[in-house]
Amino acid sequence: MGRLIRALMLVAALAAFTGGGVAKAADLENTLYLDLTYGRVVIQLRPDLAPNHVKRVKELARRGFYDGLTFHRVIKGFMAQTGDPLGDGSGGTGHKLKGEFSAEPFVRGVVGMARADDPDSADSQFFIMTGTKSTLDHHYTVFGIVTSGMEFVDQIKAGAEEENGAVPDPDRIVRMLVAADVEKGKS
Repeated sequence: MGRLIRALMLVAALAAFTGGGVAKAADLENTLYLDLTYGRVVIQLRPDLAPNHVKRVKELARRGFYDGLTFHRVIKGFMAQTGDPLGDGSGGTGHKLKGEFSAEPFVRGVVGMARADDPDSADSQFFIMTGTKSTLDHHYTVFGIVTSGMEFVDQIKAGAEEENGAVPDPDRIVRMLVAADVEKGKS
């Protein structure tokens, strides 16, 4: 029964991106290509939910900030976290973002911003949900959803739960690009 509810929540979330199930042309300016050693993950950004987070993540991607960073915290069936230049969960760019919380549920495929206890402390770190965690709803910023490539996210090395998902010898982002730049031949 739990799987059915999660599946229905994911279908509803995807329907919101496609206008209720009718496919729309991809908005390449609001699409990220997250290249992993396993393959390409496509993330549809949600400026309608989190315009400042989307803007900042695109700025960082265009600067090459995310290229080579590790998935330093990965908890199987929950999420894979990256975006820390220090690789231990304590780093960022020093540019804090005000929380942009919404009613969007944290279900498999949703991309959210990591933060500290302060709701306005998100910076560069983000996570991709590999499961559902309703306790994050309304407390963390949703800024995108994976539209293809979840099978590659599922292959990211996980850490031990008793170690809070810290990953020895972690997988890395090969590169992260804004799709519009790729199509224009900028990358």
